[in-house]
Amino acid sequence: MNFAPLLQAPLAVQLHVATVVPAALLGAFILLRKKGTRRHKYLGRIWMVLMVVTAMTSFFIHQINLLWGFSPIHILSVLVIAGCIRSVIAARQGDIVIHRRITRRVYFLGIIGAGLFAFMPGRIMNAVVFTDMSASSLAVGAATVVASALGCWLFRQKFKAAR
Repeated sequence: MNFAPLLQAPLAVQLHVATVVPAALLGAFILLRKKGTRRHKYLGRIWMVLMVVTAMTSFFIHQINLLWGFSPIHILSVLVIAGCIRSVIAARQGDIVIHRRITRRVYFLGIIGAGLFAFMPGRIMNAVVFTDMSASSLAVGAATVVASALGCWLFRQKFKAAR
């Protein structure tokens, strides 16, 4: 891995990565753990803040300038912010089914979907992870794919068991 492209990137990109990485890890942890506990609520609040900050920092990233500095990925940022707000409202109203549904969508679209976009060729994260194409970079890439697939499988198994 080569962190130089990230360290040379604009501050908005650095803040974006600094919030999305813990949001991805914390979100996966929360999704796989018992719900409704004090820990779930506490970590969920932290996760929501991380997701909103991540989405907000994206509005200062203009690498793909299609329309006034914005691109279709910014629509996802609006959806993430709206989803976080709606999810919190649903939880406070006791509508846990809606809270769960929205939160899962926010995680999978905001983290997994946007994450796949971030690693496309020509993007900063692609340059960070895949620049030298050394054995370590390939191992990290392979581990990421395997961990993502395993996480999706575990989530699906847990979701089936909950029905």
